[in-house]
Amino acid sequence: MADGTLKVGTITTSSGSGTITLGQSGETISVPSGATTTLTDGISGDLKFNSGFGSVATAYGCRAWVNFNGTGTVAIRGSGNVSSITDNGTGLYVANLTTALTDTNACATSSGSNSTSGSDNRLVCATVTSTTAVDIRTGNASSGAPVDIVVGNVSVFR
Repeated sequence: MADGTLKVGTITTSSGSGTITLGQSGETISVPSGATTTLTDGISGDLKFNSGFGSVATAYGCRAWVNFNGTGTVAIRGSGNVSSITDNGTGLYVANLTTALTDTNACATSSGSNSTSGSDNRLVCATVTSTTAVDIRTGNASSGAPVDIVVGNVSVFR
């Protein structure tokens, strides 16, 4: 094509998977929304981008996240890579991961509230305890005593 555009519907290697190299160093590659695609830099295997931060750097992805109701019957409102939440008693939960992490050296962040409007903050502590689970403990912000939580949020980065 005269404008340098190549459009392909499907590319399949002989084994059904493989690597396709696009572009050269410094070029921009765009992937259509909804595409199931893995992008790496071709040298280290890391996904790298600038995104307006001033330099190209490795991106560290969110490996799992969940927003859940921890009162009554525990229920997930929304999640990514979390299959279920186990209620282990007052203020004690486990987020069960759909796809295991490579190790337990991940960072879990958390927040929560005792209402859907965000008032009456609670203490929320999330710890990656295995490659398939994140322990979540919630407590009263004033006393630290274990309490169930109306809005719990946990994310895991690696």
